[in-house]
Amino acid sequence: MLIRTSDSQLRWLSLLLFLLIALISLLPSLRLLTEAVSSVSFTASSPLSDVLTSERTWRALKNSFYTSSLGTLIAVLLGSGFAFIVSLTNIRRRPLWVFCFMLPMMIPPQVTALSWLQLFGPASPLLNTFGIAPELGSANPMYSAEGIALLLGIQSAPLVFLALRTQLMSLPQDMIEAARMANAPQFRIWVDIIVPLSRSALVAGAALAFVSSLGNFGIPAMLGIPINYLVLPTLIYQQMAGFGEDILSEVAGLSMIIALLVLAGMLMQQWLQQRSQFALIGHTAQPIFFDLKKARMPTEFALGMVLSFILVIPLIGLIISSFVPALGMPLNSNTFTLNAYIEMVSNQGSTARAFANSGTLAFFTAMVLMLVCLPLGYLLMRLPMRVRAVVASLIEVPYAIPGIVLAIAFILLFAKPLPIIHVSLYGTLGIIFLAYLSCFLSVCLKPVMTAMSLLDASLEEAAQLAGANSIQRLMHIVLPLTAPAFFAGGLLVFLISINELTVSALLWSAGNETLGVLIFNLDESGDSVLASAISVLVVLLVAILMALLSLLAPRLPKGIIPWHD
Repeated sequence: MLIRTSDSQLRWLSLLLFLLIALISLLPSLRLLTEAVSSVSFTASSPLSDVLTSERTWRALKNSFYTSSLGTLIAVLLGSGFAFIVSLTNIRRRPLWVFCFMLPMMIPPQVTALSWLQLFGPASPLLNTFGIAPELGSANPMYSAEGIALLLGIQSAPLVFLALRTQLMSLPQDMIEAARMANAPQFRIWVDIIVPLSRSALVAGAALAFVSSLGNFGIPAMLGIPINYLVLPTLIYQQMAGFGEDILSEVAGLSMIIALLVLAGMLMQQWLQQRSQFALIGHTAQPIFFDLKKARMPTEFALGMVLSFILVIPLIGLIISSFVPALGMPLNSNTFTLNAYIEMVSNQGSTARAFANSGTLAFFTAMVLMLVCLPLGYLLMRLPMRVRAVVASLIEVPYAIPGIVLAIAFILLFAKPLPIIHVSLYGTLGIIFLAYLSCFLSVCLKPVMTAMSLLDASLEEAAQLAGANSIQRLMHIVLPLTAPAFFAGGLLVFLISINELTVSALLWSAGNETLGVLIFNLDESGDSVLASAISVLVVLLVAILMALLSLLAPRLPKGIIPWHD
């Protein structure tokens, strides 16, 4: 009787959760696909043919490939260099290096772009403070394809770092020791053993960086739109500002182009990851360290210089920009002011509203996904491996495709009032909330499933023999043992969603601004000092949340917190 009750409970829970997955993960993608397919026509005036024959489309596609490819090259150089040094050498304060290198990935791309814009050009407060600013009228070098590619590379380098570091941490120590006993020099060990074993992981990391760069909106929008240098995401954004009855069909066609490119990159990345799995004998869990000896101090200095260039100096430029009355002025005792922060707190209703909107959306997204992912992970772990892989892939699709494509899908899905109840979600926080649930479900689910995969099945078997049903086992056995991963998933979702721009850039409306949208709009309207002040607080918030996750890391299974061993 207990078994039948347990099976019944599990069956109803499975039905509800998989219905939820279909609604928030599968339905938006299908709606986008049907809109794009419905615009297919052999006539010369169909929306899809207009998109495919437009010179702007092909120019944006070319620009996307150029900036993404160059950004990927920069990401590979930075990410692999840090991964090899931090993972395989005896440098000191390793967790601090990893934490600082991961920080650019967690900082919103629009904040990264703004900090670099404030660093260069004749209006740079930092350069003016030291009297080295270029002449008025000089171009800011960040307003260029190469400037976009540089920041895409910096933003994506941690992805390469993570992919390669995972492989490096699992290299067989016995093979390295055998080479050392044969008196092989460290350089030959690195070239003949380490590089070949980690080559596939490096290429997989590069594929991840390329896909991430291809779908990035914040950086190309901040640096490219002012000079009319468009990539596919910014072209979609500008097309949505147009009018006409075929505009949704046109942007659906553009969205499908970029979605197909990204999905192709995902498939290549998965294929390369499968190739990176080696069956090696003699593997041990002990890490491999190369003694740098006298080169340790110069190596640490070089790492510090690189981090200063990609993280510290831009943030200093951003902070200085928030303390001056206007861009172009130096920071000194006469110009130092807190007006931007006072304005942000007391006079700017949109600022308080954006903080409240982003905080509310992030909090409820994290809470709902935490409540969903615990039973969902429990059910997925009981499915056959192939079925589980299919369901997991469906869950990951909304997170993998560019956020602006997901936004178009939700606009198409909720442009009209909901049937039966006749309530419209378009132009409300509700549509952003649903898009966040769809986008970040896989972020919250992965830590939970990782923790559940490590549980001893005998604990549940004993509880079942004692008469506990599935809900009781979930609440009294699984939840306490996976609680750290459960909360870590929620914190990760909160950290990512509170600074999100790409999804909300097309879904926001007056009164429903998010922090990412506010910073973008302030800079676009010329109020860069106020945008800098808000960005400083956003970076501080990101650092605090990452520190909280780091404190939680010792209680979590290995690999849940990306920047923690």
